[in-house]
Amino acid sequence: MQPPPDEARKNAAQDAQWSRPECQAWTGALLLGTCLLYCARVSMPVCSVSMSQDFGWNKKEAGIVLSSFFWGYCLTQIVGGHLGDRIGGEKVILLSASAWGFITAATPMLAHLGSTHLVFMTFSRILTGLLQGVYFPALTSLLSQKVRESERAFTYSTVGAGSQFGTLVTGAVGSLLLDWYGWQSVFYFSGGLTLLWVCYVYRYLLSEQDLILALGVLAQGLPMSQHTKVPWRQLFRKPSVWAVIFSQLSSACSFFILLSWLPTFFKETFPSSKVGWPPGSSCRGWIFNVVPWLVAIPASLFSGFLSDHLISQGYRTITVRKFMQVMGLGLSSIFALCLGHTSSFCKSVVFASASIGLQTFNHSGISVNIQDLAPSCAGFLFGVANTAGALAGVVGVCLGGYLIETTGSWTSVFNLVAAISSLGLCTFLVFGQAKRVDLSPAHEDL
Repeated sequence: MQPPPDEARKNAAQDAQWSRPECQAWTGALLLGTCLLYCARVSMPVCSVSMSQDFGWNKKEAGIVLSSFFWGYCLTQIVGGHLGDRIGGEKVILLSASAWGFITAATPMLAHLGSTHLVFMTFSRILTGLLQGVYFPALTSLLSQKVRESERAFTYSTVGAGSQFGTLVTGAVGSLLLDWYGWQSVFYFSGGLTLLWVCYVYRYLLSEQDLILALGVLAQGLPMSQHTKVPWRQLFRKPSVWAVIFSQLSSACSFFILLSWLPTFFKETFPSSKVGWPPGSSCRGWIFNVVPWLVAIPASLFSGFLSDHLISQGYRTITVRKFMQVMGLGLSSIFALCLGHTSSFCKSVVFASASIGLQTFNHSGISVNIQDLAPSCAGFLFGVANTAGALAGVVGVCLGGYLIETTGSWTSVFNLVAAISSLGLCTFLVFGQAKRVDLSPAHEDL
């Protein structure tokens, strides 16, 4: 007698999980991949002030370029998650990384193709967003299928730390390259490293036959598994699903606003003359582009360790997830508010570091909660949630630029971040659950 379909799916999933050495190798590679993803992503925010000076952009035009990334980013989230569920997230990640690495390295050339710099830069950022949009949904799909449930929070938070590490690398090295060789060198650096990473993963971690098979599936549009149907109606009838989607929207929007505008905030609020460095000094830029992300890396790792440890000690999964969100959305928003009410450079760096560092607790909260709710289609569900976040990011980053331009005050931007975070936190605290919703009712487990 054959086991029920749901039971067969669970058994097959366990058989497909990575061994400990495979998990360690892939965790390291994906950590580096996430790092390079953010190196490419934050190259524009780091260079936006210099590019605005070269091309004569005002705040609204700079806001258009910065937000245009999210115009593309929001369009491929669901596609990336569904492809990850079908052909394997690692293959989707490799194919997209090869394309965004090339586009990033080619950005300086695109900027000088004609006199309409704003159009070409907006186009390149939209294209980069389209290509990077598949990454995190595919990553979520991959980890939900390959990593043991008891290790997911730490693995995801470790890989997620690459986002802070990448921002750190671009903030540190990018600030030096920006001062020494100009903004073009920042794009060459991040794009070139991404292409080298693609070559490494293709040669040492992926089978050429599997990649060719995946390309064939994409070309023909044929399913690779009989279990590719997404239970749409079953998922979206659950308040817990809507809660995690809205919380992810709030988290992503708040993070994108800070990611896009913090470099400009520090450069305009604390010019070199205010903090005692000579004009043109790279020390000031190095500090505010590096310290917040340097703090965020151990914070992300600690949040994953703490989450798995609390669950292993017998605390309910949903209780741990909600605690992580109190830290990631609640406490982080308080420090964001403080940024708008200090005139001290040192205090601003501390507040920014605390806010960014605490936001990494979201990796062990809502990001893993999506895998709690629907491990069989986690990529798809994360794609839906991150699409909502990216759409909010478009509005949030543009609205941030508008508020700065019209009010002349950065306080309004940080108030916006706090309001969005608070709404997401309250929704998750009231409606969040950790019960599976992708199985038939007879097979749901707590």
